[in-house]
Amino acid sequence: MSAMTEVIREVQLPLLAVLLLLGALAKSADRSRRGQGPAVLLPPRWRRPATLANGAAEGVLAVAVMVLPGLPGGLARGAVAALFAGAAVALVVLRRTAPDMGCGCFGSLSTTPVDWRSITRGALLAVAAGVTVELPATGAGVVAAPTLGHGAVLVVEVALLAALSPELVELRKRALSGTPCEVREVPVSTALARLRASDVWRTNAGLVVADDPEDVWRQGCWSLAAFAGRRDGRDVDVVFAIPVEGRRPAVRAAVTDRETGEVLARFGAVGDGEREERAESPAERPDTGTGGRTARAVATAPAGQD
Repeated sequence: MSAMTEVIREVQLPLLAVLLLLGALAKSADRSRRGQGPAVLLPPRWRRPATLANGAAEGVLAVAVMVLPGLPGGLARGAVAALFAGAAVALVVLRRTAPDMGCGCFGSLSTTPVDWRSITRGALLAVAAGVTVELPATGAGVVAAPTLGHGAVLVVEVALLAALSPELVELRKRALSGTPCEVREVPVSTALARLRASDVWRTNAGLVVADDPEDVWRQGCWSLAAFAGRRDGRDVDVVFAIPVEGRRPAVRAAVTDRETGEVLARFGAVGDGEREERAESPAERPDTGTGGRTARAVATAPAGQD
């Protein structure tokens, strides 16, 4: 029984190293400004740096778990246990404060809202790292001399982790149908170039008083850009919505009063070309988006018009 316990403890080292490395690579490859996981609890400007710092720490710890013996290795494994334990606690908080957010564990793949699976996975990995703290072996040593026992334990643990990983479902969906537009990243420069090539931009360019937008953000399958403007002698916000996908995407726009938020006009609705639509009543006023500007007023039709 003691020998089997030792085998179980040893298997955790390469398994933890692989998971840490995958998490680090996924976070570094994710260019999202929105952030996922505990990073969304931070101010927007800190989310991307925090995600990158987390990924860098995971990469360093992955190497340490594989190669460091003795006291340095024990400290590294203790740090891994603390990392996963802290992540599990943060996910509990995130589930209560932002229940629609994914855990961010593996970058843009981890967009499924946090549930008991992600929290349980983090807690189990914290325990797995904790039982290796005083282990004399290194991850590299286990990989260099595997046994049938190591293989059997690894199969069981991988199956358990698969059951606790919603990312595998997302990965399968993307393999079959491609990346959904909600999580597809589009550079700001690309979105603005697409905007300025549209008829809706040319129609409203006379209202815009600055070359650069005051704010740019994402909402679902839309990139949104807010420009300061003037219309009939009053200060306005001109908010453009640029679809993420579609061969000939229909750009939309809304003009809102800067002080009251009243929707003065909408442009680019499906099938109406350049026709301007007046807001029917103040009751139609949409929710405010980033910077207190309107978003739902602009993007009310499915993205990806062909």
